[in-house]
Amino acid sequence: MTYDKIFNSPKTSEEPLSPEEAVAAIAVVTAIADSSIEDVDAENLAGILWEFEVFEEYSEDETTEIVDRLIGIVEDEGLGSLFNAAKKALSDELVLDGFAAGVIVLLDGEELTISKKKEPYLKKLQKALELEDEEAEEIIKEVIAAFQEAEDEEYVDDEIIAVENYNQQVYESPLGNFTVHIPVNSQQGGKIQSQEGVVGFSDDFGTLLRIDYYPFPRDQVEELESIGQEEYFQSILVDKYVPQAIFANIPDAQVEFTEYLKDTLEGAYYVLVNMPKGSTISKQENNGSATRLDAYRGLLTFINGEFLYIVSSQRSFFNGETPGSVEEEAESIKENIFDFVEAIEFT
Repeated sequence: MTYDKIFNSPKTSEEPLSPEEAVAAIAVVTAIADSSIEDVDAENLAGILWEFEVFEEYSEDETTEIVDRLIGIVEDEGLGSLFNAAKKALSDELVLDGFAAGVIVLLDGEELTISKKKEPYLKKLQKALELEDEEAEEIIKEVIAAFQEAEDEEYVDDEIIAVENYNQQVYESPLGNFTVHIPVNSQQGGKIQSQEGVVGFSDDFGTLLRIDYYPFPRDQVEELESIGQEEYFQSILVDKYVPQAIFANIPDAQVEFTEYLKDTLEGAYYVLVNMPKGSTISKQENNGSATRLDAYRGLLTFINGEFLYIVSSQRSFFNGETPGSVEEEAESIKENIFDFVEAIEFT
């Protein structure tokens, strides 16, 4: 599809739009571009827009009214007419927000990617808004990061326990396979975040210690013995866990260091992942938006009893802090994980 009816239309709506309405208009045009007006859920679209800082002064009902009005313009005058009006009304400060609105509408919420089918439209939108490739790519990354952060919060919602409200100083796995002294405290905003098969301990100072645990099926014993422990752990951590848990959500992340530890925990495998803008904590920018910090994540996998464990620790970089060499960072985070693992009482 060429999208000429949108981006090459000679018509411009006479309906006056504010710069904020122009951002919403781009979202509306994007939502209808490959479908029909009847398929657009105005309330859902308004809910997405309401999360934008641009609409912080609007109520959700007011945002819905804006979307309904914009859909009406499309019904009466067409997509091209509304887009041209939006482009005319969009202030320089909100051009990036306009593009972000289009990205959010096109983003696959489950996969956190833009499908190949949607890429031609997004490229046309970028060109129409006169954005450089670097600017567009940065906005796409920021939108994906924001969605991932929201997903992380949803995962936390399964069970979030403020440390000061936790009755014990020790966390016990629901499956009874381990206990561990809680490594964060309430004075620093300590939280325990858990769902089936994983528990994370975090605070406001960038601490993240996490334990993923999986019952080790008997049929995997044969595979482990067949290919050897090093290759087996590598396949679990490098080929499966890291791509699914990290690469899928942080496009620029990459494995910087790997190490097989034959004599540790009766065999373990360690990985260091560089995660640009991949920290679980963010910094506030001057314009009020939040940007996730750069971070390294160390991950150690091993088997204990009838469970396979992946224990991880994050190091975030604050205020332009420069990381040391990869080897230094790998060693430091690994030692931090070792200290944490030593505190785990396996049962």
